[in-house]
Amino acid sequence: MRRVVVTGVGLISAVGIGTEETWKAIQEGKSGIARITSFDPACFASQIAGEVKGFNPLSYIEKKEVKKMGRFIHFALAATGFALDASGLQIAPEIGERVGVYIGSGIGGFDVIEREHANLLAGGPRKISPFFIPATIINLASGQVSIRTGAKGPNSATATACTTSAHAVGDSFRLIQRGEADVMICGGSEAAITPMGVGGFAAMRALSTRNDDPPAASRPFDADRDGFVVGEGAGILILEELEFARRRDAPILVELVGYGMSADAYHITSPSGDGEGAIRVMRNTMRDAGIRFDQIDYINAHGTSTPVGDRIETIAIKSTFGDHARKLAVSSTKSMTGHLLGGAGGLEAGIVTLALRDQVMPPTINQCKPDPDCDLDYVPNVARQARLEYALTNSFGFGGTNGALIFKRFS
Repeated sequence: MRRVVVTGVGLISAVGIGTEETWKAIQEGKSGIARITSFDPACFASQIAGEVKGFNPLSYIEKKEVKKMGRFIHFALAATGFALDASGLQIAPEIGERVGVYIGSGIGGFDVIEREHANLLAGGPRKISPFFIPATIINLASGQVSIRTGAKGPNSATATACTTSAHAVGDSFRLIQRGEADVMICGGSEAAITPMGVGGFAAMRALSTRNDDPPAASRPFDADRDGFVVGEGAGILILEELEFARRRDAPILVELVGYGMSADAYHITSPSGDGEGAIRVMRNTMRDAGIRFDQIDYINAHGTSTPVGDRIETIAIKSTFGDHARKLAVSSTKSMTGHLLGGAGGLEAGIVTLALRDQVMPPTINQCKPDPDCDLDYVPNVARQARLEYALTNSFGFGGTNGALIFKRFS
């Protein structure tokens, strides 16, 4: 089986525009959650979000092209640029057919949909932009990256709710293993901080309403958690077949060794109380990696800060790892970035890559009041140096779709 390594990471989040800026803020435990500025949230139950601050698409995309894309595509292109720069990969014509793109989004161009709907109501169908459809549909993040980089290999996109970009990375891993590509640009992007996006999740009563203290609102595994906080941004990885990477003397960060999937087959939004679907996806991923459960050192949890979800993920980790659950560390970086929905798995795969590179476990901030039902080591509030060999990252999505990835320190 062909081995797959990560040679570049591109991150954009509420705590930073750029990979190292985001990673530095994560290690320092900085929150990116604040009152929403992109629209007036005064009449909304939840008025807070993890907005990307100071992002100017003109820094990454030509002016005439910006209007043809939704914000999620802007993020994807910028993050891809960061990842390619870090990897040193030049997609020359002679390798273009061996380079693929697989970038997903849970919701896509919500911002453009809302804007163009308003134009329709105000002025009729003639006021709809001719760029409306290609600016909104989910596969255009992959499409635009392919067009702009010359990547002519496999080109696809996922839309599996909050598991979207974990699936995109995992499916890309499989394509390289099977020999269908030598390089994959993969991950996810999301930009759903819009009136309909926030309003829709608020109507489900899924969001935190800690509007008076935004930095403390996302508090996974804490007893006083009251819902998740919507975030935005992107996480893009450059995956390469090991020998291809070695031939070009690429900077190898980590090895991707396992990918698993499962379905809860239970409920559209809630996992079963015993965490059975999450248990199976973690077991499937360890089986794929060919490792024992006691070899996992760190888990970047799905950990969204919902009362039910965090408790069930804890149950699933304890059921999966047994006594070893008390020895490994678990943290949720959503405590700082908010929940990027379809972009979460890509962002968190990038964070795990950097954690293994630097041998640092990122913290779960806002750990103030222990929840007796969430009683693992969540790396409370302060990052921790540790010897890390294997790290797992979980993603769970509406509809009961689950994905997990295992990365290994490269040596």
